[in-house]
Amino acid sequence: MTQSPPSPSAPSPVDRLALAVVTEPERAAKPLMAAPSGAREDAMRFLLQTGADAGVKVIATKPTGDGERLLGQAWPFPSPFRVTVRTVGLGEGLDRVEARARRSLERLGLPRGEALLVNNPADLAGAEGRALWDRLQALKARGLFRSIGFCATVEDGPVLLARRLEADVVQVACNLLDQRAAAEGILDEIKALGAQVHLSSVFAGGLLFAPGDDLPAHLTGYDQALSRIRRRLAERRCDPMQAALAYAFSLEAVDRVVASVASAAELRAILAAAHAPGPDLDWSELALEAPAAFAADARNLISSAA
Repeated sequence: MTQSPPSPSAPSPVDRLALAVVTEPERAAKPLMAAPSGAREDAMRFLLQTGADAGVKVIATKPTGDGERLLGQAWPFPSPFRVTVRTVGLGEGLDRVEARARRSLERLGLPRGEALLVNNPADLAGAEGRALWDRLQALKARGLFRSIGFCATVEDGPVLLARRLEADVVQVACNLLDQRAAAEGILDEIKALGAQVHLSSVFAGGLLFAPGDDLPAHLTGYDQALSRIRRRLAERRCDPMQAALAYAFSLEAVDRVVASVASAAELRAILAAAHAPGPDLDWSELALEAPAAFAADARNLISSAA
């Protein structure tokens, strides 16, 4: 009797997960930044090894703070990770942007990066935008980065920018509370252009986890809406992290879900939530009614990586 070949197993959500390791004191006070230097490096090493053991393949970085140096000293060997790098602002000058991208690789201890992303899309829309993109293309042509692209929000017009530049990667802010990029077809349009879609701000800048009395004063207007969302999740026995990740992984156009993490313990919680059965939820019922104002605030408040 001829046996049919085994059906391929369903892809793991971890295959689409990227980690943005947070080292800012307000998020990482206990695990990384409050400890002596050696202890910080040990904590980073433990975090990365936890990710490697789980099958995570992509780390997202930014040029501010001490994160790149810590990562460069803590990679497991051999390292399974590919790394995305973000640019400094164009206000520092074209030469500085290029030099800092090269410096990021040096600090990370890597011969090349997976992607170089323009952190502020306004830099690409200004008078020197084309010259900036030419610099990125040159770095790609020299083999320093496999792909180039930019980070954006809905307000930045990411589809038009991706089409004009023929970007390889577009990282777009989208989450359970602000679903516009998905609901308005923006993610699908970017994907149709041939670009990879990376999803950022999946934890809504930490607002999904902040109790009402911990909200910044200028966001207290969202207190009732957030309480309603948490109550609905509790009724379905679904915690906010599980819901946030399930929503992100439900978006078929998304190639990478970038989740911020400040410790190995947080990473274990993320991995557990990612592997949990998908909740039976109507995502549209969990979106905020006025996400534009929320998105502008959340980008600057709790965690720039979350």
